[in-house]
Amino acid sequence: MPVRETAPSGAPIWIDLATSDVARAQEFYGAVFGWTFESAGPEYGGYVNAFSQGRPVAGLMQNDPRWNAPDGWTTYLHTADIKTTVDKATALGAAACMGPMEVKDKGWMGMLTDPAGAVFGLWQPAGHRGFEVVGEAGAPAYFQLTTRDYAGSLDFYRDTFGWQTETVSDNDEFRYSTATFDGEALLGVMDGTAFIPEGAPSTWTFFLGADDVDKTVQLIVDNGGSVARAAEDTPYGRLAAVADPTGAGFNLSSLDS
Repeated sequence: MPVRETAPSGAPIWIDLATSDVARAQEFYGAVFGWTFESAGPEYGGYVNAFSQGRPVAGLMQNDPRWNAPDGWTTYLHTADIKTTVDKATALGAAACMGPMEVKDKGWMGMLTDPAGAVFGLWQPAGHRGFEVVGEAGAPAYFQLTTRDYAGSLDFYRDTFGWQTETVSDNDEFRYSTATFDGEALLGVMDGTAFIPEGAPSTWTFFLGADDVDKTVQLIVDNGGSVARAAEDTPYGRLAAVADPTGAGFNLSSLDS
């Protein structure tokens, strides 16, 4: 099992789910991916940590109706200096949804909306170093930003986080770049102008690894989830887009590509 000690600077470091039904979410992700769960306790607002093979992999929390947002997952990027990163990002056109906040003994968190409307988090680790399992079944395997402003988004994240990017394709049918950290492409940026619905924002999403994507899709359906895009073979492996029982979306990726 690949265990990650720390995420590269500017790379995804954590994912968590804001859900209207924390108990149901635990049942679902436990049944589909074998995750186990542990409450962080009342001092952390009932936040629940999820574990894969005994290692932290994700978080779950109650979706507060005051946020006026549907159930959904948030991707957090690693920063060593959250206050400087927030200042830099907002100077480049981002909006701070939540300024830097200390999570006692764990680290610092923040929430931003990038200039193209995609919401993402920041995490400056202290006692909690993020997800520690990568590239395994039930663990984050890849991340993607689908954006209404492809060129502007690339500029924003390069300038804010120092991403090193590489163009994979640059035509009207498929415009895509990857960001590479320590020689490994950990995320992609896709031009979504042709297919993001009117009024919908740019979005961050992630892919969980699956030994068998089709069987995992069936498990998702059997446990009350749904399929947004059926499993299909691509140059990047067999992929599918799915959602949990309360509608929080994520993706699946085979591990043999």
